[in-house]
Amino acid sequence: MTTAYRLSPLPGWATDPAARAVIAALSIPGFDPRFVGGCVRNALLGRDAADVDIATPLRPEAVMVALRNAGLGVIPTGFEHGTVTARSGGKSFEVTTLRVDIETDGRHAIVEFTADWRADAARRDFTMNALSADPEGVVHDYFGGVADALAGRVRFVGDPGQRIAEDALRILRFFRFHAHYGQGELDPPALAACFDGAAGLDRLSGERVQAELLKLLAAPDPVPVWREMAEADIAWRVIGEDGDIDRLQGLVRVAPDSDPLLRLAALLRGDAAAVAARLKLSNDERDRLVGLRESTLDKAPDEVGVRLLLYRHGRAGGRDRLRLAWAAAPKRWSFKRALAALEKEPVPALPVRGRDVVALGLSGPAVGQALAEVERWWIGQGLRPGRDESLGRLRELAGR
Repeated sequence: MTTAYRLSPLPGWATDPAARAVIAALSIPGFDPRFVGGCVRNALLGRDAADVDIATPLRPEAVMVALRNAGLGVIPTGFEHGTVTARSGGKSFEVTTLRVDIETDGRHAIVEFTADWRADAARRDFTMNALSADPEGVVHDYFGGVADALAGRVRFVGDPGQRIAEDALRILRFFRFHAHYGQGELDPPALAACFDGAAGLDRLSGERVQAELLKLLAAPDPVPVWREMAEADIAWRVIGEDGDIDRLQGLVRVAPDSDPLLRLAALLRGDAAAVAARLKLSNDERDRLVGLRESTLDKAPDEVGVRLLLYRHGRAGGRDRLRLAWAAAPKRWSFKRALAALEKEPVPALPVRGRDVVALGLSGPAVGQALAEVERWWIGQGLRPGRDESLGRLRELAGR
């Protein structure tokens, strides 16, 4: 073990009164708590932490007593696995008892509690995630995680093949972490183990695969890692194909702020509905993904085409479709002009409604038919006629 590295100055989350209150509540002689995982790793790299997690040798029931005695809220979110959520200063902190895996099946683990910090660190996936820091900022590093994090090396703790056999999701986590934290080539032993253990991905739930995939695609540039996944025969196990990597690369180039679902749409050549079902996407996510794959643009729209995009898909939907089309042809600057026009143009709305048709004495199916006829006329006029002109056209159609 080395404790040569110290976080100095302490990151903001380590001095936050809400976090310090949790640490104080758990600071029982012989059972001192530490900050663990991502917050420590990110502090080393000068990055913000999304969550602040704490570990302790105290057993879960003792953790709950200590937190309640300090007047803090506590929720037994994962009590059987040793995790409770502390509420302090309006914030949530996961507090987990040190543990070791005593049985694994490639998806889940049965754990046993321990007071051994090194044993707890040994069950974590990557060396950069096996770090812990005491309240004074002294980093405890059992497996070279500090050096790996600073060098951009994503390396498994211990034998990569064994770690993947314990939970095949670690394959996707390996690629995801390299996309976010890695520099240079992927760790060769880890990459080989991912290739050898890839069949384990087939046994994972869609929800777990989805979470890792979307986090991977949220990286600033997921393209190099995705190429490695395709070459290692892993990409097709996730989305049923290697994917259109060139279009993904184009999207990252023309829209670096594109969200993960749009990037997934850029990758897909095949059945988007099947991928959505495999990944257990929400209904809204499924509809968006399928819609993006079904309504593609071959060329940049003109002024009327931009208005039609806005009318049919809204500003966000129109922007998505233009970005996808531009990604497939990143040198065609006409798409950039169309995007600029789309951001300035107001979203059109058909000036007449069903009640206007009913007011003219029509009923039943004739109402929908009349509206459809007016809409076709209105679109043919460039989506420009206002309410008066549209009502006039409606009267003509109704014979009034």
